Amino acid sequence: MTMQFSIAHLTALGCSPPELTYIAARTGYDFISLRPIYMGLPGEPNYALAENKEMMRQTKVALTDTGIKVLDIELARIYDGLDPKKYLPAFEVAAELGARHVLSSIWTDDRNFAIERFAELCDLAKPFGLTIDLEFVPIASVNNLNGALDVLNKAKRENAGLMIDAHHFHRSKDKIEDLDAVPREWFHYFHLCDAPAEIPTSKDEMVRILREERLYVGEGGIDIASMVNRLPEMPYALELPNIKRAQELGYEEFARRCLETAKDYFAAHLRNKNGKQVI
Repeated sequence: MTMQFSIAHLTALGCSPPELTYIAARTGYDFISLRPIYMGLPGEPNYALAENKEMMRQTKVALTDTGIKVLDIELARIYDGLDPKKYLPAFEVAAELGARHVLSSIWTDDRNFAIERFAELCDLAKPFGLTIDLEFVPIASVNNLNGALDVLNKAKRENAGLMIDAHHFHRSKDKIEDLDAVPREWFHYFHLCDAPAEIPTSKDEMVRILREERLYVGEGGIDIASMVNRLPEMPYALELPNIKRAQELGYEEFARRCLETAKDYFAAHLRNKNGKQVI
């Protein structure tokens, strides 16, 4: 089994898209996962490539120079009052850069509105050859597997998918065996990271860990192998923000260690379809 890895932008958010591309190439990744949809969060850099033509040009040069591919872009959030057409410039960027997928999550409690907007996102993305992959997040409105499956089943779109994040799956207290019932074609990529086994009781602490202090794969208490061993082969995006480590090591060395520890973990824990250990 040939495993492919992407570095998610949140792991090295201080790096512009071209910088991230060169780091990914030097540290052994196959893909990058970009955040060209600016959300305006405190301290978040603006990498809206649709508006920054020079950064877009530099990103294309970096991709050509390195051979690195773009796996996905994020984050097409669904929230009260959203007009999904606002994401069209980002979809155009994604298609121009050769991306395959767009990550989405739902932050409105209006269920019908969320399902309608998700379906519309899928329809808008389809001409660009993009899938819309729904991620459930423990602090969002759709915060567990059943909630995400309900949206996907009701939206009924061929280019829809389900994106599992190891951190979020563990925090949602979903059962590993429930993954067996998910259509295999919905899985396009997986967010890889680790975290302490104990689930925080406060939302603030949950947010802090997921944004600032995730752990190397195998370092925490999440049973990642049981998740991945139940799922089809697909690219693994290392979304592993850890501000302290990134500052101490520098983004490049931190990215390298994220990948090395993930590969070591997979070599020790993952099995192929024949039940043999992955080498």
